[in-house]
Amino acid sequence: MKNQVLLLLLTALILGGCTSSGAFLAANQTIVNLEDGNYTIAAANVTGESESDYILGLSYSTGLSASTLAIARVEGTGMLYAEALENLWTNFELSGEEVQGQKLALTNVRYDSDFLNLILYTKVKVTVRADIVRFD
Repeated sequence: MKNQVLLLLLTALILGGCTSSGAFLAANQTIVNLEDGNYTIAAANVTGESESDYILGLSYSTGLSASTLAIARVEGTGMLYAEALENLWTNFELSGEEVQGQKLALTNVRYDSDFLNLILYTKVKVTVRADIVRFD
C-alpha cells in the first residue's frame, strides 16, 4: 500500500508539476573586430537579475543552465534569462543612457545563478553581468 501511495504521489508530481530550465546558448556568433578604434565602452559591469520561487521543488545547475523541478511556481515567470537580460538593459537606461537608435553590443557576458533549496520551497536567481560597447 505504501508503494502504491508513493507511486501515485510521484506520478502526480511529474504530471502536475512544473519545470523550468534555461540557458543562453548561442547557435550563431557575430565576430566584430574591436582593434580599429571604432567603438567606446558605454558602460562596464552592468547587471540584470531575475528570480522565481517554487513550492515542493528542487533547483540545480548543470553548469550552463539553471533548472527547477517543482509542483508549482508561486512567484516570477520562470523566464529567468530573458528577464535578466531585459533588466540589464533597463539598468543601463536608468544610468542615463539611451538604447533606441544606438549601435550597442554586449561583451564579456557572464551568467551566475544562486539557489535556495528548502524542503517545501525553492528559489532560483539568475544574474547577468556584461560590458556594453557603443560603435561609432
